[in-house]
Amino acid sequence: MQHAALEARATSAADAIAHIRSGMRVFVHGAAATPLPLLEALCRRNDLEGVSLYHLHTEGPASFAEASQAGRLRSVSLFTGPALRGAVAEGRADFVPVFLSEIPRLFRSRRIPLDVAMVQLSPPDRHGLCTLGPSVDTARAAVDAATIVIAEINDRLPRTHGNTVVPIERVTAFVRTSRPMPAHAADAPGEVERRIADLISPLVRDGSTLQLGIGAIPDAVLATLHDKHDLGVHTEMFSDGLLPLLAEGVVTNRFKSVHPGRTVTSFVSGTQALYDWVDDNPLVEFHGCDRTNDVVLIRKNPRVVAINSAIEIDLTGQVCADSIGHRIVSGIGGQMDFMQAASSAEDGVPIIALPSTAKDGQISRIVPALREGAGVVTTRGHVHWVVTEWGAVDLFGKSLRERGEALISIAHPDMRAELRRALTAVRHV
Repeated sequence: MQHAALEARATSAADAIAHIRSGMRVFVHGAAATPLPLLEALCRRNDLEGVSLYHLHTEGPASFAEASQAGRLRSVSLFTGPALRGAVAEGRADFVPVFLSEIPRLFRSRRIPLDVAMVQLSPPDRHGLCTLGPSVDTARAAVDAATIVIAEINDRLPRTHGNTVVPIERVTAFVRTSRPMPAHAADAPGEVERRIADLISPLVRDGSTLQLGIGAIPDAVLATLHDKHDLGVHTEMFSDGLLPLLAEGVVTNRFKSVHPGRTVTSFVSGTQALYDWVDDNPLVEFHGCDRTNDVVLIRKNPRVVAINSAIEIDLTGQVCADSIGHRIVSGIGGQMDFMQAASSAEDGVPIIALPSTAKDGQISRIVPALREGAGVVTTRGHVHWVVTEWGAVDLFGKSLRERGEALISIAHPDMRAELRRALTAVRHV
């Protein structure tokens, strides 16, 4: 599309947001693609009532969920980020527990009938085709299902490959920007994370297909895999920690059954180096999370290794990963999608990895029972490997008594006596 024609169609954020009316249901693009100028313009509207905003984790301040927006804008998060935790806890925002793989179906089936998709797009190419950039996940279905599409077209948003295309004709109104991507440099893994990674590394065999999230433990694991060969990646998301393995040829995706030769993800989040690497890179395919997190597809790949975290795990193997008691801190996300896929795949290795304690060693994260209000994200029937800095145990096929004993063996030594008493009281061992 000619630059002059694009500029002629562009409007102000206020004019673009004028398409939103009271009572509408609006999808908000998330992660690195959060359309902040549009959100800010929406928050300045004082003539709206009862607008619901559906979103995953969003970047920047969550002004739309502040108390001053009560009655006008209502956040409905399908995965809660740090900026929304207080609003959800105080009842100013809602939270929907749902598998990430099933969110697109909510939009496409009109179970959640979206009126507007508010997204950030890369500029159109000569064919008039924009892309959803580094965050396709649920945005693909939202753009397809919504009646109105309002966009921020950002010159600096990476252009991505896969199922990411949005024709400019599909966009009802848009603003033009040229602003940098939100950059997040990873913290260096500590001693605990490195010990966990050293225990996980032997479980990753040559030719394995990896799913890893973001954080110190995934980054520490990736740093131990430089001696592996022909690894594949089919994941929900990845960050900068994967780049060295791609550069060194450790990740080739050679033996994958689904999208062989391609690194598959639904979104990325990290530094500018990561965004530069995925920009116009045909070896990385972005797909909606109903595809990246499809259990049937994932399990077709060889030796699926899924590495996920937990807030706490009880002595039967139940995993809480979305809340601290009743307080929602994240969401179900894709953990169960990948844990189920890995547990049912041939030679699959589903892993829950977590430090043995929290709050500077004061609280055990292996507990006799999940605290009141805690959500079971991964059932004890799906949990196989559990890894802390004190060891790695495989719970698959073990009885409740054996599971309890195995988990106590990898708890912090200072916590084991209390856990043993709790296990004895319940299992009479």
